[in-house]
Amino acid sequence: MNDTHPPTTAAATAAAEAAERLIAEYRSLPPGSDRKREIITELDANAQALPFLVSVVADAEEYDLARVESATVLRVWPPADPDLRRRAGRALLTALREPEEDLVRQYAAMSLAPYTSDPLVAMALDSTARADQDPLVRDSARFSIMEAHRLQEAGAGGP
Repeated sequence: MNDTHPPTTAAATAAAEAAERLIAEYRSLPPGSDRKREIITELDANAQALPFLVSVVADAEEYDLARVESATVLRVWPPADPDLRRRAGRALLTALREPEEDLVRQYAAMSLAPYTSDPLVAMALDSTARADQDPLVRDSARFSIMEAHRLQEAGAGGP
């Protein structure tokens, strides 16, 4: 077979095209559409979509369940690029600090483990685990701290 593009290039192109298509569909939907959450799920593991997911998590006007799903994806698939990884951690911090979004805050706290190399994230997670008024957010922050230590021990990032 005489293919002019290596499989990795073809796969990356297909992933980029899929991400573009799904992001365009997401943006065309009404604010509370549950299809938004489904689209985020479809973007799972698509590295091309990570900047978009960061923007969804950070935007308080976005559909809450889409933000929750985006936080989950960012926990499972943290960006490899250091700048995008820092932006993802900061976006999750933004979500964590929203006093009226308990479910989003819980998932943001739970998703911060891969981002604790950023001192701002580590400090916020520590203070959330000790003093947040919502016990579920506190527990999620504690989970993230334990997960960050596990990641560090495994050599996969963390504090």
